[in-house]
Amino acid sequence: MNAILRPAAERGHANHGWLDTHHSFSFANYYDPRHMGFRSLRVINDDVIKPGAGFGRHGHRDMEIFTYVVSGELTHQDSLGSRRVLRRGDVQVMSAGTGIEHSEFNGSASAEVHLLQIWIEPQARGGQPGYADYTIPEAAKRNQLALLAGPAACGALATLGQDARIYASLLDKGLAVRHEIAAGRAAWLQMINGALSADGIALSPGDGLAVQAAGAITLTASEDSEFLLFDLA
Repeated sequence: MNAILRPAAERGHANHGWLDTHHSFSFANYYDPRHMGFRSLRVINDDVIKPGAGFGRHGHRDMEIFTYVVSGELTHQDSLGSRRVLRRGDVQVMSAGTGIEHSEFNGSASAEVHLLQIWIEPQARGGQPGYADYTIPEAAKRNQLALLAGPAACGALATLGQDARIYASLLDKGLAVRHEIAAGRAAWLQMINGALSADGIALSPGDGLAVQAAGAITLTASEDSEFLLFDLA
């Protein structure tokens, strides 16, 4: 397996008081020319937002933005009129297209929000802005790869404007899942919790793994684990 480990401890890090964030790829004030993204995957930010804080209203263009809530409650509002409270098991997808503004806020007085925000570059610029969110039951991710998002008609819950598929899994200790990477594609594995072996490569929370060749990859949990898998053109 042609794979490169991205250890959690080597990610970019910023603690703004209200936000504690780790960047797998260059973002904001963190810049590393060796880590500018992976194929169409441009951003993976591992964010913890303090109670009563959040991201004020701001804009995006020409990006597919995917948010995976790990814990807590996140209040979303946007310029399309959407207003939602997202909890564990919820995901949101925004196609920024020609422009969208949004805010993300932790309205709790006591509990933090933990989320992963992912940016994927779209196949085409200037599309229609859009927003959707979905709830994925724990059982749908338990000991299998649940297809959360992907291109139209691929069978995913959410549609992305890019030939990229996002899977999530909750894998019990001692069990394994297998994923086949087709010719010409690659995969990125992002650990959230637990401990995995990816064909003998050990991963811990926050670690990433770039798999750059076609073939099967087997993921075996040495502890109860949660992770995302990106299959990318």
